[in-house]
Amino acid sequence: MKVQAKFVTSAVAPEGFPPEGAPELAVVGRSNVGKSSLINAMLGTDLARTSRTPGRTRLLNWFDVASKPPMRLVDLPGYGYAEVTKQMRESWRPLIESYLTSRTSLAGVVLLIDTRRGAQDEELDFAAWLHERETPLVVALTKCDKLAKNKRMLEVQRAKQALGLTRPPLAVSALTGDGIDELWRMSLAIIAPRK
Repeated sequence: MKVQAKFVTSAVAPEGFPPEGAPELAVVGRSNVGKSSLINAMLGTDLARTSRTPGRTRLLNWFDVASKPPMRLVDLPGYGYAEVTKQMRESWRPLIESYLTSRTSLAGVVLLIDTRRGAQDEELDFAAWLHERETPLVVALTKCDKLAKNKRMLEVQRAKQALGLTRPPLAVSALTGDGIDELWRMSLAIIAPRK
């Protein structure tokens, strides 16, 4: 799927969030999950900053997407492995929680999990928390090109079971483009009811 997108703004605190508007889809995952690369693959452009050093996304970043219906992708700071101080990582938590709990234009969340590592405690807790809040969730297993297809499908089934999903997560690759169109279809299905 080809889309046009543009960077809107970054925020370090809730007072910097842009005005509520188009439905928003938050993208979240560990610092080394390939989040920025996947966002760039979805948008077809290099708007999200990528780096060899995990944890470079330290702000919330909004991108307008000229899809039908129009929407915004919101890149949240990664959690877990980031090569920053524990104090800085902890400072992101209130920012992320404020966004996820108070943003009325939030339509759903795309949770990224590294195919090779599977769902860990943070992902299990986060998925359960979103389920409690009845926040629509799409789970995508990143870097699927790193595994043979039979192992990839095994990891998909493991993640589905671990997270208690009704449908299997998507196996995606920013490198090869595998699963990107399906990720868009599932994302737009979340956005459409909010038109």
